Amino acid sequence: MASKEIKKVLVIKLSAMGDFILALAAAKRIRQAHPKARITLLTTPPFEGLAKLCPYFNEVETDGRPEGLGDWLTLVGRLRKAKYDRVYDLQTSSRSNMIFHGLQPFAPEWSGIALGCALPHRNPRRDRMHTLERHADQLKAAGIWPDAPTEPGSAPGPDVSWILRKAPPERPVAGGIQPRPYVLMAPGGSAHRQDKRWPVEKYGELAKALYDRGFDIVVIGGPQESALARAIQKHVGKARDLTGRTDLARVAMLGAKAALVVGNDTGPVHLAAAAGPPTIVLFSKASDPILSAPRGHVAVLQAENLADMPVAQVLQAASALAPAPTLRANA
Repeated sequence: MASKEIKKVLVIKLSAMGDFILALAAAKRIRQAHPKARITLLTTPPFEGLAKLCPYFNEVETDGRPEGLGDWLTLVGRLRKAKYDRVYDLQTSSRSNMIFHGLQPFAPEWSGIALGCALPHRNPRRDRMHTLERHADQLKAAGIWPDAPTEPGSAPGPDVSWILRKAPPERPVAGGIQPRPYVLMAPGGSAHRQDKRWPVEKYGELAKALYDRGFDIVVIGGPQESALARAIQKHVGKARDLTGRTDLARVAMLGAKAALVVGNDTGPVHLAAAAGPPTIVLFSKASDPILSAPRGHVAVLQAENLADMPVAQVLQAASALAPAPTLRANA
């Protein structure tokens, strides 16, 4: 019997920015597997702008975390009415499992871990796999990526070239003087996860050392993190403060042109790293790089307590990724 044509697809990805960026690799494979399907992303408001630029989705819905019974019933009613042929649950959480059960007894073909779903991901190791290999293995189990790379470190990272193609052309520099290469710094992170932050004073010391070697310094983050940029400016007065002035697409564009990216384990660093620059990501014991580190030209530095990580260690990694001859040539 011929399989049913898949015309309408729902992809669910709700959570933290770093996880969302990594999930774009799976979204690309889903689009390749269903080139003519109408694909809807169910997500949350912080990712709406980036998702609407993304070529993998035709529609973006942002009410994936309903508050209260009324919003929950509205969401389930809309999803039931849409009559999706297949759902790829890349969230695989108790919340997304609830959506599956809310659509019973006529749930679509469902790729995920919800009890009773048609395309279950049953790998007992899934919770110890990096997000990229876990998603690849899930899509393999769903039958759309037969040769999916699932060995540790083998799955490709997200492709954000579609963001970079939308970048405005560079303006010519007055007088033909080439600007200095810059280091993009992301010293912030979730306000409730201070244990994932390297102390801003150490970012300042690092910024000063790199500036003295010929780099300019650019600081990114949310508007609530402008104090971090000011703290870095106490060490490097000419550091450029872009906190609160960069959407996600702009972060990727800045990352693509950076000589080096340095930051904590946060979403903006994942996004900047996906654009291809040399990147240093700082991890504490609060998260496991084996499960969630960005891929690419990336050095992962980890300390149980990030306050104990010396500036010299990060500077050594920076020197290896962005060597001095490049700086001297552009100074």
